[in-house]
Amino acid sequence: MAVTYMTAEGYKKLVDELNEMENVQRPAISKQIAEARDKGDLSENAEYDAAKEAQGMLEMKIAQLKDIIGSARMIDETKISTDEVQILTRVKIKNTKSGQVMSYLIVSESEANFKEGKLSVTTPIAKGLLGKKVGEKATVIVPSGSMEFEVMEIGL
Repeated sequence: MAVTYMTAEGYKKLVDELNEMENVQRPAISKQIAEARDKGDLSENAEYDAAKEAQGMLEMKIAQLKDIIGSARMIDETKISTDEVQILTRVKIKNTKSGQVMSYLIVSESEANFKEGKLSVTTPIAKGLLGKKVGEKATVIVPSGSMEFEVMEIGL
């Protein structure tokens, strides 16, 4: 089981999601199954099959969330240094070829959201940037080839 590092806010979000699944979605699916079962012959009952499949998917998601929550380790945000790129630092980088400047917050995999600028620590770009200081360059291998970024700024 892999250890997942996250903030207290990220942990709370996962616990809330788990509670929603267990206390709202699970009973709703059980009700759907019971209603479909009451309609008679289960061998040709599409509603029953769909509800059972939804139940299986939900139970799988619940098990995954429980694994993540069980292996979670909280990160004390007050002890984060901005001397180098690490998890929970915001890094401003420049693509040395295109000159494009981007800013990302390096977060745990479960907190990642590219649209919000939250980059998972497990992505190739984040892995290449970890440990770099302002002014240093990182060559990152991505599916489309190789990219080079310069670390311009590190903050919280």
